[in-house]
Amino acid sequence: MASKPGLLQVIQSVLASAFGVQSHKNYQKDFSQPDVKVYITVGVVFVVLFVLSLIALVQFILP
Repeated sequence: MASKPGLLQVIQSVLASAFGVQSHKNYQKDFSQPDVKVYITVGVVFVVLFVLSLIALVQFILP
């Protein structure tokens, strides 16, 4: 059984997957983890922050 990844590893994995640069080795390692809650949580937080930053950018550009 693989060791449990740290929070930084999960964040790096989610960011790499979001931008489409995740290696196949890391992809397989991530999907071998028994607990996906941390990946889902980090993914949701990333999406919310990304959308909020896009909204802030548009509000800044188009006052």
